[in-house]
Amino acid sequence: MKRANAEITAEYGPYPGVDGVHGVTCDGEHVWFASGTRLNACDPAGGNVLRSIDIAAHAGTAFDGRHLFQIVEDGICKIDPATGQVLATIPAPGDSNSGLAWAEGTLWVGQYRGRKIHQIDPATGAILRTIESDRFVTGVTWVDGECWHGTWENDESALRRIDPVTGQVLEQLDMPPGVGVSGLAAEDGEALFYCGGGHSGKLRAVKRPRGVAAAG
Repeated sequence: MKRANAEITAEYGPYPGVDGVHGVTCDGEHVWFASGTRLNACDPAGGNVLRSIDIAAHAGTAFDGRHLFQIVEDGICKIDPATGQVLATIPAPGDSNSGLAWAEGTLWVGQYRGRKIHQIDPATGAILRTIESDRFVTGVTWVDGECWHGTWENDESALRRIDPVTGQVLEQLDMPPGVGVSGLAAEDGEALFYCGGGHSGKLRAVKRPRGVAAAG
């Protein structure tokens, strides 16, 4: 396993009226983050919030190229980002759902205390397969064919690249002491991760290693 210290390149927030930064995703123009009672679209250049959608948003967020997906209590809502309208809802796969990502035409759901990542059918919520982890799982993202997830346990937090078939940890970026990762997002071709900072109310940009994509 390759291991290094995470390099934080920018820090935004805390944001007014935001109790925490949870799920994070990118739509090619904005970075969206879940902040408890709303989804916020911010400018990645300066971190300023440009608009918001009112919805319960305490966990993972994803974007499939057209729609946003948000974990809302025991369900996952499909949302029109232009209007904020909820178009459909599917069941979420169990307790302590945390991260959410879109890849391979499916949703990937991190389970914090379950230490798992589930690949699920976006139409039904059915679990297609499960990746086991040895750490609490927070945010999940796929970028340039690589599967990454955040961990946050015992005041230690990191970003991990894993083999999406076996769950083996291939690479790890350790966050500085006292800095946690809740949501996690990246865009193909971009050199940054965007990391939710939980109840710090901050959003951070972290330099992303550019290497060979994980198998699978």
